[in-house]
Amino acid sequence: MPRVIPTEDVPPIELGELVAALDESGFDPRDEESFAAMGPLLRGLAANRTFLADIAVAELKDRCAAQSRANGYTPQVLMLHPAGRNYFIRANFWPGPSDPIFRSSGPSPFFYYLPHDHNFSFLTVGYLGPGYWSDYYEYDPEGVVGYPGEKVGLRFVERARLEPGKVMLYRAHRDVHLQLPADEMSISINIMEATPEVARASQYRFDVERGEIASILNSTTTEALLAIAANQGGENARDVVETFAARHHDERIRFAALRELALSEPDIDTGLDRLARGRASPSRFVAEMCALEAARLAANRGWLERDAQPSVR
Repeated sequence: MPRVIPTEDVPPIELGELVAALDESGFDPRDEESFAAMGPLLRGLAANRTFLADIAVAELKDRCAAQSRANGYTPQVLMLHPAGRNYFIRANFWPGPSDPIFRSSGPSPFFYYLPHDHNFSFLTVGYLGPGYWSDYYEYDPEGVVGYPGEKVGLRFVERARLEPGKVMLYRAHRDVHLQLPADEMSISINIMEATPEVARASQYRFDVERGEIASILNSTTTEALLAIAANQGGENARDVVETFAARHHDERIRFAALRELALSEPDIDTGLDRLARGRASPSRFVAEMCALEAARLAANRGWLERDAQPSVR
């Protein structure tokens, strides 16, 4: 489960003081102890009972201009300090079942009931309300390939709540939680890792009953561009996709290129042949993902071929 950071009662600090400490201390979110050392400071910000309301009022007066510029999240998130060298700071709102927004949208927009890890580390503190609940699990990322269906030795630890003032460090690719709704509206404050490595790392959804990866949750812009290039870009663009499939340093991108090439072939059998060659890749991730894609393509052959037939008028 996430590492609980012991903190004594600390005097309240301003958001600017936290930012200055992060910038001046040599803080490195890739280092667990460096992140843990920021726990008392985050607890100090949580002890400031007025700063968040002050920010909210200022945003409303400015028609949320700062949020429009720097916040790529849903309205659940209030960006407090935008991404800089290696971190950003945000506040998260966690509605309870009796809150109108929960009743109108259901639990899925808030990642409730979705067992997942994170491809980044972050430090969090309960700020307002009783806090959300989680069923916490752990797994050892050493040796994990990262394909759906892979057993990862998931281990249940406990059910716990992010109570006010409680500071926890979620460690990338180790801590898994099945998040449960707060009993009533709650707010947490997070210091989030924002290093270049995050964009290249996978985030997983888990099947906690089977102890395995259920799916990869995140995708990259490169994957979307590969789909366009393979299908709409002509021969020059297709050559680029071929190069990515053969030599890109990131195995996720190599597989994505192979998948788009297979799906853009003129018939299903030619696509399956390409995926069969991908199954011989020295990368186990590429090989396993090609096998899964081939099985999916074969299973959907009937309706894919039917839809490909010209219509009769």
